[in-house]
Amino acid sequence: MSSTATTFCYDLNGQVISISASRAELWPSFDLMLGTLRVSDPVEPGFRINIVETSALPENPEGKLAFDGEVPLDGHCRLIDGGDIVHLIFPALQMASVHADEGWAEIHVHPDSKVKWTLLMMVLDAALDAGGQHMLHTAGLTLPDRDGLVLIHAPSGTGKSTTSLALASQGFGLCSDDVMILRAASDGITAWGMPRKVKVHRNTAAMLPFIAPCLGDRWDAEGEQAVPLERLAEIIRIEDTTARPVSALLHLARSANTETRLLPMARTDAMVALATDNVRTGMTGLLAMQKRRMAMIAGLVKAVPTFTLEVGGNPADAAALIRAALPL
Repeated sequence: MSSTATTFCYDLNGQVISISASRAELWPSFDLMLGTLRVSDPVEPGFRINIVETSALPENPEGKLAFDGEVPLDGHCRLIDGGDIVHLIFPALQMASVHADEGWAEIHVHPDSKVKWTLLMMVLDAALDAGGQHMLHTAGLTLPDRDGLVLIHAPSGTGKSTTSLALASQGFGLCSDDVMILRAASDGITAWGMPRKVKVHRNTAAMLPFIAPCLGDRWDAEGEQAVPLERLAEIIRIEDTTARPVSALLHLARSANTETRLLPMARTDAMVALATDNVRTGMTGLLAMQKRRMAMIAGLVKAVPTFTLEVGGNPADAAALIRAALPL
């Protein structure tokens, strides 16, 4: 890396990562998501990410082909399992190589281009994993009367953001509507929310008119707006990134009618639902990092009550049901 490289460090709840590149513009999405976690004082990182601009990509590294296909938004890629090194390649565009055991990753990208979201999330996953933490696609909210939190899981488009904002209007604190970071502690499993903007859909805005003061006039092609947490903090409680104990896991589903219900869910069903959305298998089976994520999910499902939350016409009705199911 050149001596003129720009380097920033971010503290992910004890796991400090550094990102170095010739230009900070190479990872704008990363800094937009983690900017509030940036460390200004000198600190020794536990995981390093180097971004290198190059016109020639080493696209045929040694290893077994684990994936070859399309990923949403970013296009065609290949994943190579090299044992100690895992490579994610977007042919003729950019690639990432993760040296998990050595605590670093390198991204090669063509000049005048930005690092793809898929690559950034892969190296962020690896950095968290190196610190014993695991990223899960769930929402997280603190309970109104205690420090514990509930995780709400559902595939994209099922209503996590709508339900999360509705619960926040009833005294719950929003950690994240989409990404939570888990870690096994001596006294149980804790979680904290990735401090990223909340994507609000037109339908959510129509169902929850109280969020109107936070919205602008422009909607993207998906009918969404990305609302900063600072703006939402004017109308609901936004939690900081403190790791808190997990009190329950809720699997979100649509109600068959207008009634909202909270029903016990078999732990095996909860395990399958959470793993299906969060653990990726490939042609070579599970990568080492995915095996550790699976173990975290198994530990979570074993440790906390699991429920199905069927949301009807008024998502805010779920607040009283959750409080009743999780007595002090």
